[in-house]
Amino acid sequence: MIGRVLIVAGSDSGGGAGIQADIKAVTAMGAFAATAITALTAQNTEGVHGVVAVEPAFIAQQIEVVLSDIGADALKTGMLHSAEVIGTVASSLKKHAPGVPLVVDPVMIAKGGHRLLLSEAEAALRDTLLPMAALLTPNLPEAEVLAGFFLGAYVGLSAPVIALGVATEYVTARNVMLVFVVLAAIAIAAGARGILHRQGA
Repeated sequence: MIGRVLIVAGSDSGGGAGIQADIKAVTAMGAFAATAITALTAQNTEGVHGVVAVEPAFIAQQIEVVLSDIGADALKTGMLHSAEVIGTVASSLKKHAPGVPLVVDPVMIAKGGHRLLLSEAEAALRDTLLPMAALLTPNLPEAEVLAGFFLGAYVGLSAPVIALGVATEYVTARNVMLVFVVLAAIAIAAGARGILHRQGA
C-alpha cells in the first residue's frame, strides 16, 4: 500500500473540517487515510455546539494499533485540545512512527469562535509538538499565538517564516487541499521508496 496517512484529529459532525475533511482530502489525492480520533464535536455551519473529549489512553491505543499494523508514510495532527492529549500524541508518534514526516495543523479556535485548544495547552503545543513538525499550517491568528508577536506586517511575503525552530510557509488561511497535496506526495514518495528498498532496488 503506497501513500498511507495517519490523521490524528477531532471529528466534525458537519463534515466541513476535522477528520471528515481530512479523509476526503487524502482520498482525493490518491492516498490511504487512517485515523485516530481525539475529540467528538457537535457542529454544523452555524458553529460548534458541543465537544466531548476522548480519553488520552484511548487516543494512544488508536495510534498504536494503526501504526503497528498498517503503518504510515506521513502523519497529520489537527485538534489536540489539552496539554495531556498533546503529550500523549507526541510520545505515541515518537514511539511508533520515528522519522515519519509530520504535518501539524495547530487548531486553536473554530471559525465561529469556539475555542478548540485550552489556553493552558498552548505552551505544550509550542514546546512539545511543533519541534517534531516537518510542515506547520497555522492560520494568521494561530501563527501569531505561536510566534508570540503580531505578524500582520508579514502578510503576503513569499519567504518562509522561521519561528519556534520550525521552518514553515506563512499562510493567512488554512488550505486543507494544499496541505494534503503535500501530504500525499510525501506519503506516496515514502511508500514508493520503501517498496524499492524491499525489492533491492
